[in-house]
Amino acid sequence: MSTKTLNRTSTIPIVNLLPPEVGEQRRLRKLQAGLGAAVVATVGIVVALYVVAAADVSRAQDDLAATQAQGAELQVETAKYANVPAVIAKVDAAKLQRSEAMSQEIRWSFYLNDLSLRIPSKVWLTKITATQQVDVPTVAPVGGATYPDLGIGNVAFEGTAYGHNDVASWLQMLAGQEGWTQAYFTNSAEDDSLTSPGGDPAVKFTSQVTVTKDALSGRFDQKAGS
Repeated sequence: MSTKTLNRTSTIPIVNLLPPEVGEQRRLRKLQAGLGAAVVATVGIVVALYVVAAADVSRAQDDLAATQAQGAELQVETAKYANVPAVIAKVDAAKLQRSEAMSQEIRWSFYLNDLSLRIPSKVWLTKITATQQVDVPTVAPVGGATYPDLGIGNVAFEGTAYGHNDVASWLQMLAGQEGWTQAYFTNSAEDDSLTSPGGDPAVKFTSQVTVTKDALSGRFDQKAGS
């Protein structure tokens, strides 16, 4: 005997008995809830943006206030140095006056020191006379240099030497001195009242040189751009 089992699946129909108006109201409430959430989110974003903007404005105002305060301080500091241009102008004018006043300066101390180091061992000086002309042109006249060179002054020497050859050595030394030219002797003669270490009469001499513009120190000249 066999048993047969019969399985039967049946579908129960679903019937919506609610009126259509109820479904429409539900969908409307869902839409309203979504719109409300969107409005709330939008308001939150706007508030956040407002807070950020307000903070930026506050920082900008603080920066502006700090800049204005710094500008005021700088104006006060600038006022302290308002007379600087006038002082600089006075300094420049004083430098120009000094340059003009010292344009004819010759540093004689340097020349005397050089003489003390370079004078021949058999020559000694008894007198030195220096004369200088001021307010003379320091440029060559039109047409070239004149001879003899008038220079800007001269230096006369009186001294004693062992012999005439020593006087020649002395003149040679003078000729090599920068700023001096036309070295010559006006007199060189034996003097019986003076004797050299060898027992011969010593020589008394006088000589002189012409001082040129190269002897000017120029240390106060106004340099370009200064």
